[in-house]
Amino acid sequence: MTSGVIFAYTEILAAGYLLGSIPFGYLAGKAAGIDVREHGSKNIGATNVWRVLGKKWGLPTFLCDALKGTVAVLLGFWIARHTPGAFQDTAFAGITAAIGCIAGHNFPIWLRFKGGKGVATSLGVIIGMVPLAALIIFIIWGIVFKITRYVSLASIVAAVAFPLTVVVLLFLNLCHGWANFYFALAAALLVVRRHRENILRLRTGTENRFGIPKPEPVPPPIHGPN
Repeated sequence: MTSGVIFAYTEILAAGYLLGSIPFGYLAGKAAGIDVREHGSKNIGATNVWRVLGKKWGLPTFLCDALKGTVAVLLGFWIARHTPGAFQDTAFAGITAAIGCIAGHNFPIWLRFKGGKGVATSLGVIIGMVPLAALIIFIIWGIVFKITRYVSLASIVAAVAFPLTVVVLLFLNLCHGWANFYFALAAALLVVRRHRENILRLRTGTENRFGIPKPEPVPPPIHGPN
């Protein structure tokens, strides 16, 4: 591998990371006058912003988190096309940008490496790399969420469905490059790992359903003097 190729990969990875590390959820909270890291699930992801601040801030955060993923991948492709001889397969450029972007969102340097769980950003990079797979897993996410009202469960199911969807598309010649499958597998494992606390709460029945307020604890009865 030549120094030019190494530089190109480093450039793409760094660009992806810097784009991914833009903390839109944190910035939305600051614009609304609060630090979202001190409320709800205490992370900067779009779901927590939506839960804490409502649709007015949550939806733009989701769109911006997804958009930075798509832009990172497209920027990776652009760098690859303008680096003659460095990339025999531009898919690797997109994957490098995607990895950097997701890592930036999950571990932003500006917030002491404490970011979101990468669901919206992962959707964004998938849109940039395999648009048809993005549409399919978004539909799967929507169906699971509609039935259960668990954002975490919908995200986990969609993540697991991602590599399976890519395999089907590869065999149907609707997607090219097995590198996309290996990326999908790695991205799915990361999303599932980032949701390990949610998985525990789902197993114990203590996970919050989206849009359903958490029941207030019942105070103990007050006994008068005998």
